[in-house]
Amino acid sequence: MDLASRLAAAKRVSGQTPVDPAGRHRLDEQPPADAELTVPLPPQQTPQPAIPERPERPAVETGARPTRPASPDERDPLTQLKERATKELYSRLGSRLTDPRLDEEQLHQLVRSELASVVEAQRSPLSSEERQRLIEEVRNDVLGLGPLQVLLDDPEISEIMVNGHDSVYVERAGRLHRSTARFSSEEHLRQIIERIVSRMGRRVDEASPLVDARLDDGSRVNAIIPPLAFHGSALTIRKFAQNPYTVEDLLRFNTMTSEMADLLRACVEAKLNVIVSGGTGTGKTTLLNVLSAFIPGDERIITIEDAIELQLQQEHVVRLESRPPNLEGRGEITIRDLVRNSLRMRPDRIVVGEVRGGETLDMLQAMNTGHDGSLSTVHANSPRDAMSRLETLVLMAGMDLPLRAVREQISSAVDVVIQLSRLRDGTRRITSVTEVHGMEGQTVTLQDIFTFDYAAGTDTATGRFLGRARPTGVRPRFSDHIQELGIPLSPTIFGADAVRAL
Repeated sequence: MDLASRLAAAKRVSGQTPVDPAGRHRLDEQPPADAELTVPLPPQQTPQPAIPERPERPAVETGARPTRPASPDERDPLTQLKERATKELYSRLGSRLTDPRLDEEQLHQLVRSELASVVEAQRSPLSSEERQRLIEEVRNDVLGLGPLQVLLDDPEISEIMVNGHDSVYVERAGRLHRSTARFSSEEHLRQIIERIVSRMGRRVDEASPLVDARLDDGSRVNAIIPPLAFHGSALTIRKFAQNPYTVEDLLRFNTMTSEMADLLRACVEAKLNVIVSGGTGTGKTTLLNVLSAFIPGDERIITIEDAIELQLQQEHVVRLESRPPNLEGRGEITIRDLVRNSLRMRPDRIVVGEVRGGETLDMLQAMNTGHDGSLSTVHANSPRDAMSRLETLVLMAGMDLPLRAVREQISSAVDVVIQLSRLRDGTRRITSVTEVHGMEGQTVTLQDIFTFDYAAGTDTATGRFLGRARPTGVRPRFSDHIQELGIPLSPTIFGADAVRAL
C-alpha cells in the first residue's frame, strides 16, 4: 500500500485529520523532503456499531422542578431600577427611619427629599409617568406596605388576601378577583408583615409563626408564615371604611329593611341583650358598629376585643384589647380577664367584639346580673346553631355545669339573635331576627320575627337575589317591655297578623 492509500485509511478510521505525534504538521500535507515520516498503522479491529446518544429526559420525569418562566415583572427594567433605588435609599437614610424624634410628617419629608436625589443618581431615561410610578412604589416600600398600599387606598376593595409573594387576591362587592400586585420575593413579603406587626408591639417568627394585628385605621390583619404556611407567607387584611357605616348605608345596601332598622333601634334603646350571629366575612362587626350607634350618648360603654375594630361614635367609651403572651410565654391577658375586669368599671353597656371561649360564661352572667343592653357576636350559621354554639363555649370555661343550667343561663340572658348571611350574589343580608322565648323542657325555644324570602328568586341578568326580609306576623313578647319604657315602635312593622292580634 502506497503512502496516499495509508493516509486515506487512517482518516477513515479516526474520522479526523491525523497529525504526527509531535504535532509538528498535518499528515495530509506534504512533509519536508528531509523529514522522517512515521505513520502508525490503523489497528485491525472489528468495527463497533455506533451507540445512539441518550435523549435528555424531561425535568418532571427526573423529579426536578420544572423551570418557572420569568414573570413580566422580572423582565421589567423599571422593577429592577426600583429595587436598586430602594436599596440606595435605605443605605442613605439608615437609622433615621426609626428615629423617634421624627414625627410622621418630618419622616415623609425626609424620604421625599432623599428619594428625589436617589432617582436622579440612577441616570436612567424615564418618562414623567414612569418617574412618578417609580417614586410612588419606592415610597410605599419604605414608608407604606409596598405593593399593598395601592390596594389599601382603593375604597372599593374590602379585603386583601396574599397567598405568597406572587399571588394576591382582593374582594370587590363581595366577589374575589386576582390582583396584578405582587411582591418581588418572599423576603419582601416578610419585611412588610414584620413592619405591620411591629407597630402593634407584636412579633412573628419561627417560634411564633402566626399573629393577629391591626392597621392604624382599624383594619384587621392576620399573618401566618412558614413552616405553618407551606407555600410561603400568607397575609389577610380585612379593611374597614374610613367613615363607619351607618344604618342608612345598610338600608342602601339592602342588608336590612326600614322596618327591621326600627325594631333593632328600639331593642338597643330598651337595653335588650343582642347576639349577632353569622359566618366569616358576613359583616358581624359592621352590624355591631351600627347597633352601637343606637346606644344613648349618656351611657358608659366598655368594648372588649382581641384587636380593636369597633368604631363607636359616643364620647364615653373605654376600649379594652387583649394581649398575647411575650417571648417567655408570660403576660397574656385574655378576653375573659377583660370581661371580668369590666364588671368593676361601672359599665352601662358591655360590648364584646366576639365570644369564642370561656369568656362566654362571664358575659352571660353579666347579662343576668344587671348589665342589660350588652352586645356581642358569635360564629354560627343560624339562630339555633348560635344557641348550640353558646352552650359549647360556656362548657369551655371549665366549669362542671349541668347542660340544663347552661341552657337556662342562655335563655334568660339573650333576648334577640340577629342572623347575617353572605348570599351567592356576594351581598350580605340579615336573613332573620329571632326572639329567645325561654325554656320548654330541655330545649331553648326561639321565635322568628323576620325571615328572608328566598322564594322571590334571582335576577337573571345580574344574578342578585330579589327577596328581602319579611315579617312573620308574630308580635314578640319584648314589645310590651319596649312600650312600657315609652320607646315608640309601630306594631305594623311586625306584619298584618300582629296588628290583628292587637
